[in-house]
Amino acid sequence: MIRTGTLDIELIRARRRAADFAALAKPRVVLMVLVTALVGFYLGSRGTPDYVALVQTLVGVGLAAAGSLALNQFLEREVDSRMERTRLRPLPDGRLEPTEALWFGTVMTVAGLLFLAIAVNALSSLLAAIVVSSYLFVYTPLKRRSAICTVVGSIPGALPPVIGWAAARAELGLEAGVLFAILFLWQLPHTLAIGTLYRDDYARAGIRVLPVIDPDGRSTGRQIVSNCLALLVVGLLPTLIGLAGAVYFLGAFALGVGLLGCGFALAISRSIADARRLLFASLVYLPMLLALMAFDKVPF
Repeated sequence: MIRTGTLDIELIRARRRAADFAALAKPRVVLMVLVTALVGFYLGSRGTPDYVALVQTLVGVGLAAAGSLALNQFLEREVDSRMERTRLRPLPDGRLEPTEALWFGTVMTVAGLLFLAIAVNALSSLLAAIVVSSYLFVYTPLKRRSAICTVVGSIPGALPPVIGWAAARAELGLEAGVLFAILFLWQLPHTLAIGTLYRDDYARAGIRVLPVIDPDGRSTGRQIVSNCLALLVVGLLPTLIGLAGAVYFLGAFALGVGLLGCGFALAISRSIADARRLLFASLVYLPMLLALMAFDKVPF
């Protein structure tokens, strides 16, 4: 009985540690990255997609994304300990040691980049390396220095569909640039809505996102509206360049108008309720836009 009880305790501990390592990888964020990479691969494929190459791309991108997210938590463990929304993460809560997170993140990231280079192509691996390096060594330290961090952080966040496109074609082009622009512009109202919701938390941790250094919210509102407006226009480009059809165009216009309306509401009221509404709208906008683009893809 004692031996069985000890085994059960060890099993519970092993499961908890596995859950903590999984939390380092931020599965929901990785899932979003994989969805955008998948759509980029599908849109970039000529004829029927190569499903083996698609799976290999998703494996490599998933490993690199999970590893870089874990390394981000390693670098920001002290900052996370000051924020209510992050203080119970495995590192600030002491459930994992920093060295464990460092090794876990490093192995996952390197494995993902090498896998892309060997199993897919060099261009996709290079783009993934740019994501990792800019996310960890430019965006992460910049968060405590300047509000420009939101713009800089949107660059690595916009590259996963470009990686998918490069994996399918081994080259880039105008279409990949449009995909990048859509993801780049989408992230700005999305992250500014989050910054508005958690302004006090970010301020406590010394993170200088725009809502923290803009207490009355006027500049934040202008940025949100201008980027939503730009996204409305750029979101129509896939049809205009021959990547998607008329169904996508109408859907993208409707989604863009809806997001812009939520942006205007927050800019006027500067309320938490409207910030939450904009965040929800942004989370609806992106998957629906990508689904429409994939559904109404123009064959080539």
